Amino acid sequence: MGIFSWIIMGLIVGVLAKWIMPGKDPGGLIVTIIIGIVGAFVGGFIASLLGFGGFSGFNLYSVLISVGGALLLLYLYRVIKK
Repeated sequence: MGIFSWIIMGLIVGVLAKWIMPGKDPGGLIVTIIIGIVGAFVGGFIASLLGFGGFSGFNLYSVLISVGGALLLLYLYRVIKK
């Protein structure tokens, strides 16, 4: 995936994660994109550890894995913030 695809997927994943888990989180477009991109890496890493395989492009499976990773990041942020 190219850098533009990472940015678009990061935005989509970050928005979905913040929509699923609303609350006081770091805001802004750039932070949302970063949460989505890092969530994709975290989700892909965990999925490959569990034997599901990583993500392989811009498809529904990859978005679901990435959203799971982004949700985990948001959860950890809230736990650490408290």
